[in-house]
Amino acid sequence: MMRALDLAEAVESGDLSPAGIVELVAEAIAAQAVDIRAFTHLDLDSARLRAARMKPEGGLFGLPVGLKDIIDTASMPTEYGSPIYHRHRPKADAPVAVMVEDAGGILLGKTVTTEFAFLNPPVTLNPHDVARTPGGSSSGSAAGVAAGLMPLALGTQTGGSVIRPASFCGVAAIKPSYRLLPMTGVKPFAPLLDTLGVFGARVVDIAFGLAAISGRDLRVDGQDFGTPTFGVTRLAFAGAAEPEAEAALEAAIRAIEAAGGKVVEIDLPPVFAEAQLAHRIINNYEGALSLAWEHRHCRDRLSPILLAMLDEGHAIPVADYDAARSKANRARKTMRDVFAPIDALLTYSAPGMAPSTETTGDPRFNKLVTLLGLPAVNVPFYRSGEGNMPVGVQVVGRFGDDHRTLAAAAFVEAAVAKAS
Repeated sequence: MMRALDLAEAVESGDLSPAGIVELVAEAIAAQAVDIRAFTHLDLDSARLRAARMKPEGGLFGLPVGLKDIIDTASMPTEYGSPIYHRHRPKADAPVAVMVEDAGGILLGKTVTTEFAFLNPPVTLNPHDVARTPGGSSSGSAAGVAAGLMPLALGTQTGGSVIRPASFCGVAAIKPSYRLLPMTGVKPFAPLLDTLGVFGARVVDIAFGLAAISGRDLRVDGQDFGTPTFGVTRLAFAGAAEPEAEAALEAAIRAIEAAGGKVVEIDLPPVFAEAQLAHRIINNYEGALSLAWEHRHCRDRLSPILLAMLDEGHAIPVADYDAARSKANRARKTMRDVFAPIDALLTYSAPGMAPSTETTGDPRFNKLVTLLGLPAVNVPFYRSGEGNMPVGVQVVGRFGDDHRTLAAAAFVEAAVAKAS
């Protein structure tokens, strides 16, 4: 994989140029033994032209960045994973795309998304095993970074669309606090849930990328944040995890304790089980509103799985939606007490390793975190015995405390590396 921070430091020191990094990307894409179909649109010519003109002085130092294809770009098609928007060309870039370029990044191309960022399986393949899903809906972003085709990529999460594919593909990723990055110009699904996130090889890489794009002090490289206390929760109300996910969590716990960190078991009160159920109501109700035009005028061009969800969403009474929002608000307030004795929560990133390409996997261990708007990081480190497939663990922090969450995730990453 391409390590974003290492590449940026090489540019800063003069050992590499942005043009040289674009050529590394081009070579990696051309050298694929199997095309994993990470991109729906790739613009190497424009990337080369921008790189040749750049004088990198900070920020992303000319690193190429992939954008999930629900993020509007005026210079490239934005098709939202749907034939309805074939060759659609927005009039303007989404603010986050502008932020990437203002931070010294190069827009490399659009990465494959599932249909309107829902659950219909995409064409993208998992680079570790092409018979398995890369996850969704940020399929191309996760798989492309895992395959070493780009150092950084943007995705979005409404249920588990950043953390789950990161776990399945064995890369680091952060779903930041709700609205840390602007969602304007990103095709909405459920506005109370939709959140932009960043993929990279390691925790230090996603921290570096998010810091540069957002303009916030979020880097964790070369810093000592002390020894964190982790609260372990298995989110029992979300269902049982598979043996591979449990093995990854147990290995992380052992590594944290061996590194001097403290781990305590956390029992979440019933309000969180209610909030977990509220996610579906909010997701489907808002999804039906966001895609009302497509549902009304283009039903025959929607997948059966999306069409069924939209039909269900339109049937939800507004009173049920308002009640679900109230449950979410109660859970957000209660979560403050949960974090009082700990620095971060530690739990599963996904139910297990990546399943077959017939599905994008189950987001049940991500829904609550997304609903509450909390920052969450996938730490990639564990490989299952079956096919050596990756399985990550999820580090979750207080709302707005993304820096501490990244630091806690970096501690886990360093601890498991030392233990291995």
